[in-house]
Amino acid sequence: MEACAALPENAGFIQSVLAFMDCQAHVLGASGYQALSAPGSSLTLVLTGFLTLFIALMGYRLMLGQGPDLRTGVLAFVKIGIVLALATSWPAYRTLVYDVVLSGPSQLAGEIGAPSGLPGAGGGLVARLDGADQAFVGLAVLGEGSPPMSVIERQAAGTPGAAPQPFFGFNTFAIGGARMLFLIGAIAGLGAVRLILGLLLAVGPFFVAFLLFDNTRSLFEGWVRVLAGAALGSLAVAIALGAELALIEPWLSDLLARRNSGEWLPGMPVEILVVTFGFALIVAALIYASARVALAFRLAPIWNAALGRADITSRDQAPRAAPARQDTPPAEARPRAAAVVDAVAATQRREAGYGAAGWQSRAGRDGEAPLTPRASAAGANAGSGHNLAPAPLGQSFRRRTRGRVSASAGQRDKRS
Repeated sequence: MEACAALPENAGFIQSVLAFMDCQAHVLGASGYQALSAPGSSLTLVLTGFLTLFIALMGYRLMLGQGPDLRTGVLAFVKIGIVLALATSWPAYRTLVYDVVLSGPSQLAGEIGAPSGLPGAGGGLVARLDGADQAFVGLAVLGEGSPPMSVIERQAAGTPGAAPQPFFGFNTFAIGGARMLFLIGAIAGLGAVRLILGLLLAVGPFFVAFLLFDNTRSLFEGWVRVLAGAALGSLAVAIALGAELALIEPWLSDLLARRNSGEWLPGMPVEILVVTFGFALIVAALIYASARVALAFRLAPIWNAALGRADITSRDQAPRAAPARQDTPPAEARPRAAAVVDAVAATQRREAGYGAAGWQSRAGRDGEAPLTPRASAAGANAGSGHNLAPAPLGQSFRRRTRGRVSASAGQRDKRS
């Protein structure tokens, strides 16, 4: 592609500068892509390495018994197809990306601004900006004008007349500063977003190749965010400059007509300085807002909806040890109060079972009366694991009704 021509002599300043920047953005995006996608370029080597690594990783997963299911395999081939189409085919890249981000904002600005009657919405925005700049030049030549003799006499006598200037020559500086802010808002606003778009379009194939792997997908996502933010910023700047033209075009025409008639305009320089400074801030705020809106884009939820479940399914198909059977629900799934109550009830049932079993063994050893049917049933059920109500407090062990008989006590009774 041919290089962009230098600034023509007969064209307006804004028109020539913006035409040069727009040409540079188109040439940079198109020629940069074609140079990177040529055989033997650095992009070709990087893309070949990425595809080789991607296929090798899939092969290792197959060797380890973690073969992808139908969804995962289809999505893997879709990724490869998207990367090859956008990174190596200029017609596909131009249709899906290049024309959308470079020509789309101007078309949207025309559709949005035409119903509201914004200047330049139907085309010719740069030419009308150049016309407003010529009006600023004419106003700077004419200046604010000279005060009438009555005002000069009142100021000489100390009588309040017109407000004096903050310092000598301030009004002349204000008119020149207003034109400078107008040029900065138009050229820097539109030129910055156009050059950003051209640079990102030129290096786009590198970021498209990062779509193959999960760890590098965030780089592709960031590229899309900046690209969308610059395109949205181009639309916002065009709308803001159209609104500024709707205000200052008739105003500048009226000021020039009044100055040509010899009218003195002492407040005009500060007023146009404030208006142009305010619109320069508006342009900067709109570019920042566009960047913030583009930062909200997230590729992870969309990708996980299509690919995340497939990855989880393939991981679940991997061989693993069978978990131990648990008849009781996990502790974290139950309320804490219910777990405490169950623990206390289990402790009481265990104590009741131990008490009944101990009393039965002592009764058989000491020759006492056997346990009551209720106590023996409680002991049997406790040993078998059935859940019965615990014994009342203090009645787990029965009171002894006869004294212990030992061998020494019997011999002592015989001697006596």
